[in-house]
Amino acid sequence: MTEENKNSQDPSDQYPKPPFPKQDQQPPGTESDLEPKADHGEESYKGSGKLIGKKAIITGGDSGIGRAVAIAFAREGADVLISYLDDSEDEDAKTTAKYVEKAGRKAVLIKGDIQDEAHCQSIIDSAVSELGGLDILVNNAAFQMARKSLSEIPSEEWERTFRTNITAMFFLCKAAEPHLKPGSSIINTTSVNAYSPSEQLLPYAATKGAIQNFTANLSQILLMNGKGIRVNAVAPGPIWTPLIPSTIPEHEEFGKDTPMERAGQPAEVAPAYVFLASNDASYIAGATIPVTGGRITI
Repeated sequence: MTEENKNSQDPSDQYPKPPFPKQDQQPPGTESDLEPKADHGEESYKGSGKLIGKKAIITGGDSGIGRAVAIAFAREGADVLISYLDDSEDEDAKTTAKYVEKAGRKAVLIKGDIQDEAHCQSIIDSAVSELGGLDILVNNAAFQMARKSLSEIPSEEWERTFRTNITAMFFLCKAAEPHLKPGSSIINTTSVNAYSPSEQLLPYAATKGAIQNFTANLSQILLMNGKGIRVNAVAPGPIWTPLIPSTIPEHEEFGKDTPMERAGQPAEVAPAYVFLASNDASYIAGATIPVTGGRITI
């Protein structure tokens, strides 16, 4: 399909619609086992210099939305530190790094669990030392697991979800603040679940509501304290990433419940992060951009 045809296409038909094939993956999942393959903008994203010279951290940057954001940031001129969890994601992380380097930018990989405050500090320290500074922090990594009832949720899973999704965000923002100059940007990934929570994702949806509040509150704190740092969020709807088949057993109809009747692709979310990180959004703070396939977030 040519870019001209895609620009004039009905968005409901722009990407594959469910049903998707049943597939078994272990969390957090890998791109190589995802079917159909996701679009991260590998062939389509074209930069225009919006982030030239910027230094960015992206947690969960190895795959899914994180990979799409890394590709877009690099093509806009940013160097990127890609944070990811463990050995199972090594190949995905290396692939993302190759796309960043192909765009002529520096890529740094750092592996480890952001539940650990010391590791969060090491992510920030690595960006400052290896990229030469920090201008953009994208808090994107998340954990979820679908459960059909309250009694099925293990207590340790509840704690892991909160520690990964919201506590780590606090660790990273706190460690990053001294290095972020006026004009810098923090972008958090919340979710349509903050507005319309899934009954199978109680811990995850609760953290996404917390992220929404954290984003709005931190934005006020940093601006009113004269830091000149903008804090915003992106609220994706159902986006087709390895996390989905690895955490949601009934994923064949994923995305069917949107007005577009399909899942979104990572490539469709990344431009929202570029916008919020760029000077185009210089008067936007404490805001959330929904990328939900038409699902309402009011």
